[in-house]
Amino acid sequence: MASMSTAFPKTTPFLSHPLTKSDSLIATTVSFPSSARSRSLRRATLRVRSALIEPDGGKLVELVVPETRRREKKHEAADLPRVKLTAIDLQWMHVLSEGWASPLRGFMREAEFLQTLHFNSLRLDDGSVVNMSVPIVLAIDDEQKALIGESKRVALVDSDDNPIAILSDIEIYKHPKEERIARTWGTTAPGLPFAEEAITNAGNWLIGGDLEVLEPVKYNDGLDRFRLSPFELRKELEKRGADAVFAFQLRNPVHNGHALLMTDTRRRLLEMGYKNPILLLHPLGGFTKADDVPLSWRMKQHEKVLEDGVLDPETTVVSIFPSPMLYAGPTEVQWHAKARINAGANFYIVGRDPAGMGHPVEKRDLYDADHGKKVLSMAPGLERLNILPFRVAAYDKTQGKMAFFDPSRAQDFLFISGTKSVLFLIKTLIWFGSIDARTGKEQRKPTRWIYVPRRLESAC
Repeated sequence: MASMSTAFPKTTPFLSHPLTKSDSLIATTVSFPSSARSRSLRRATLRVRSALIEPDGGKLVELVVPETRRREKKHEAADLPRVKLTAIDLQWMHVLSEGWASPLRGFMREAEFLQTLHFNSLRLDDGSVVNMSVPIVLAIDDEQKALIGESKRVALVDSDDNPIAILSDIEIYKHPKEERIARTWGTTAPGLPFAEEAITNAGNWLIGGDLEVLEPVKYNDGLDRFRLSPFELRKELEKRGADAVFAFQLRNPVHNGHALLMTDTRRRLLEMGYKNPILLLHPLGGFTKADDVPLSWRMKQHEKVLEDGVLDPETTVVSIFPSPMLYAGPTEVQWHAKARINAGANFYIVGRDPAGMGHPVEKRDLYDADHGKKVLSMAPGLERLNILPFRVAAYDKTQGKMAFFDPSRAQDFLFISGTKSVLFLIKTLIWFGSIDARTGKEQRKPTRWIYVPRRLESAC
């Protein structure tokens, strides 16, 4: 369980030189009548510079209590009924507190839950619609419900019973587990990792309300310096003078296909007329299934990617996305894209079978590999986001390196799966002393760290 501390870290990840602040610009799409005057107006308007893309709802939600009021709020929390959070609950609280789910201001009440479950969106007071495809809810059991009684406020506590947040103006409603699972994953088959971890054995009630987090969430795992909030990311992107921000999420190490895709995306954006496209390399940092590569190993490898210059540190920001992983395919990838809007991204790279997994019972993929990118292009509330589909990359045997697949000479290409990449990462770590081959545990002082993508071509 993470703990709480009083301030965000001042260290910015992977900055090689001090940066000066300049205007951060994003082009906007506009339409005009076809008169000569309007054409002149259009030329003038397209020269106007605008800020980073606005967060959903027009304002970034930040739910951490100001430092000047924390003592007062902690005193209030001490006298309230208590709800103990699981590790995944805490990750969702982290997500909410920093505004990744803006304009959501707390764990969902029933109306928000039902809109998310049935429409993958929320309708705001002004009639506008924002995307929201996964429920962010807090489950309680019968005993907790009885202890809350008629109270309109509860304290949320960590595994050591320390109050870490207050939930106000609460609403308690039934937890329709089967319907939630069916609508989120499209199946109720046993073996869905997130469902088994966080839903199946959870309480029969959900509690929603307005959230006040008493201190910023910290995990004290050596990686907190990489956990930049949307506000901090926007500030960093502005410093770098970004006029386009393209986000790439992954939950496993970067391999050569990824690197080729990201560098080619920047080239394409430059050709479109952008002057300074910035890559947000944004690995997922919350719950993942047991066979995914642990976050600490991934971050070391990502750091090496920049150190070796495979990705340019001047045009790349690496940060951890705190959300848990649901493996809910086209439903979940909308959440991943929406959260990056709130961090300032106006381009999102989507790959094959995003957020997907194998069927937990049958020997097949759970989702169609192309549905994720198709859904993103049509999803309500994501109209402002430019979707960049994966170009298929493979090892070109004629060039001796990764290249984009050419179907006219398919025999020249070798496809290296993500699984092979992960297996080679583990082999490399064992060979060079980062992992004890007997126990499988990470050693405290690895003798050497090897950037995996450079070796994948010959090893896989």
